[in-house]
Amino acid sequence: MQSGFRAGHGCTSATLKVLNDILTAIDKKHYCAAVFIDLAKAFDSVNHHILIGRLDSLGFSNDCLAWFTNYFSDRVQCVKSEGLLSGPLAVSMGVPQGSILGPTLFSVYINEVALAAGESLIHLYADDTILYTSGPSLDTVLTTLQASFNAIQLSFCGLQLLLNTSKTKCMLFNRSLPVPTRLSNITTLDGSDLEYVDNYKYLGVWLDCKLSFQTHIKHLQSKVKSRIGFLFRNKASFTHAAKHTLVKLTILPILDFGDVIYKIASNTLLNKLDAVYHSAIRFVTKAPYTTHHCDLYALVGWPSLHTRRQTHWLHVIYKTLLGKVPPYLSSLVTIASPTCSTRSSRYISLVTPKTNSFFGRLSFQFSAANDCNELQKSLKLETLISLTSFKHQLSEQLTYYCTCT
Repeated sequence: MQSGFRAGHGCTSATLKVLNDILTAIDKKHYCAAVFIDLAKAFDSVNHHILIGRLDSLGFSNDCLAWFTNYFSDRVQCVKSEGLLSGPLAVSMGVPQGSILGPTLFSVYINEVALAAGESLIHLYADDTILYTSGPSLDTVLTTLQASFNAIQLSFCGLQLLLNTSKTKCMLFNRSLPVPTRLSNITTLDGSDLEYVDNYKYLGVWLDCKLSFQTHIKHLQSKVKSRIGFLFRNKASFTHAAKHTLVKLTILPILDFGDVIYKIASNTLLNKLDAVYHSAIRFVTKAPYTTHHCDLYALVGWPSLHTRRQTHWLHVIYKTLLGKVPPYLSSLVTIASPTCSTRSSRYISLVTPKTNSFFGRLSFQFSAANDCNELQKSLKLETLISLTSFKHQLSEQLTYYCTCT
């Protein structure tokens, strides 16, 4: 459950896993509560002796341990301001900032904290940690979460890591179950109560207690509008090619990041992103405001946001089949074994798990299987092909431009 700075792992895969667990709990009509844990100066608080002990327990040779000991030793830091340089100060703790090894070493340092989660689930992304649990009884859920949080805090103490209480928050994910006016507090070991919030930015995506993604889309909309406003105010300075490049480099990455996560938002919310996307295209093409969006896509040669999201999503699903995603995601899908020999049984299909509600159908394990099987009606793959070949076949299947007219 550690995704930080590991090949094939990322913010998106980690959030998809957490979101799947929460949606599955809601589908079962369970309460789900989480603690988003924030550490104070985490990378600067790494104890070198404890880290060397961690590496030793992982089987590093004595020569390697000696190399790392030397790597940490005799480091100093100073401050330069207005041409003046302070005296050097010895650095006795922490991993070197800006280094290649630093984040990986921190992940090694903190990784065993996950063992203290007990009955709760946990996911780590370097120093970003979410602890969550679910169940039919709210009291039991909060009691279990408190016990797990206590154990996690003790693990942090053992690592000499300090909890940032003011930035550590609680959230209760719930759609329709009854909730008391005042929830039982989750407390730190020193007795401080954690604040319950309705929104929290987790690994770059704003999660809200209703999983509507309203807050996230509002932030995306505001951020893109701000950048488009700047571009329009300075449009006279840019050539057509420059406009095209600017939007591709400064606008599209914002809309693409995490789109496979927030794609489950309502069409009403997603349409708000379409509006700013169309503004960006009008900046590139100089098309008047009255130009229909179908024509805008054709003018610039880009697909609709819906097609972009669907393409990215199907790429994730196929990477799952190829084992190119973390095990915590690939374990959520199962290739079906045909029970009888028919023409369609030759094609790859996934087992679609049973769900009880609309929210269950939004989970990764259901939607990945359902969407893959739907795509197979046209692709009809009998064996797994390379990712490049899949992308080529997919581009021929998806409607590239809008055909709403």
